[in-house]
Amino acid sequence: MSGLGVSRTALVVGGTGGLGAAICRALPDEWGRVAVGYRSGRSAAEDIAADLGGHSVSIHCDLNVAASVTAAIDAANTTDMPLGAIVFAGGVAIEQPFVSTISEAQWRQVIEVELLGFTRLVSAAIPVLRANGGGSITAISSVANYTYPPGDALSSVPKAAIESLCRAVAKEEGRAGIRANAVAPGIIDAGLGAQFLVDLYSPEVWNAQRQRIALRRFGSAQEIAEAAVFLASDRARYITGQTLIVDGGFSL
Repeated sequence: MSGLGVSRTALVVGGTGGLGAAICRALPDEWGRVAVGYRSGRSAAEDIAADLGGHSVSIHCDLNVAASVTAAIDAANTTDMPLGAIVFAGGVAIEQPFVSTISEAQWRQVIEVELLGFTRLVSAAIPVLRANGGGSITAISSVANYTYPPGDALSSVPKAAIESLCRAVAKEEGRAGIRANAVAPGIIDAGLGAQFLVDLYSPEVWNAQRQRIALRRFGSAQEIAEAAVFLASDRARYITGQTLIVDGGFSL
């Protein structure tokens, strides 16, 4: 381990999902304590924390409930291991409907959980990170905000707003030592991406998408995790308000 993270806590919200779990597993080299945030997957979160060992813990965090988000931030912030980084990997299991078919209920669900959930997290985190002398907030976004694939509005619209909020936090809270960035994954073989590769479209369609990627392959959860861990760490201490696109060249 190196840097300030060795004596601080990193909280991953959505830590039991495909990307969130990979991020949790990549964090111990940078951070003294990893808090695995979960909403309903308590057993999975406990298993991940046990695998990580050391001071790692599982923490309940329901993004729909402001009190739950605040409690999660408080639980992650201890005297001996103060909170220094938050990675937002929470989200909603969605399909890929065209805009013309999306219902108000579907819009409300993604906005409530993803966008408003992130605003709740930011509101609870800022005073804690200020008190701790700074820290980082890193959000998982989507490459769809840079090269839009039809049917991805339910994912990309709230994430565009999340990226905007990251830039606002970066500009307003930089003087307090708080950084905020986002990672925009391309097509990956984990989480919803893995499900889409099986359930949506034909193998021919996915092969055509693969050929669009400069590196001619889909990404892995580990590759996205490494980008998120870098931005969360002290190694990225002069990077803020940015979105790192990790897509193998899909958006070129």
